[in-house]
Amino acid sequence: MSKVKMAKRNKNAGSERRQMEMKLVLWETCAVCKTPCERGLRYLDRMRRAGAAGKGVPCILTRKWV
Repeated sequence: MSKVKMAKRNKNAGSERRQMEMKLVLWETCAVCKTPCERGLRYLDRMRRAGAAGKGVPCILTRKWV
C-alpha cells in the first residue's frame, strides 16, 4: 500500500473516536448515593473535615459516550 493511502486511513480513524463524559457531583450527592463508589467515599471523607473546600468529583454513574 502506498504511503498516501495509509495517511488517509489513519486521519479518518482519529476523528471518529468517542469520548466518555461524566458529571461533577458535590458531597451532598455522594452522601445520599445508593451505590457509593470508592472515589465518592474518599471525597466525602475529605469534605467532612473542618476547613475543607471541594469543587466536586466525577461520578461514574453519570457517564455517557459523546
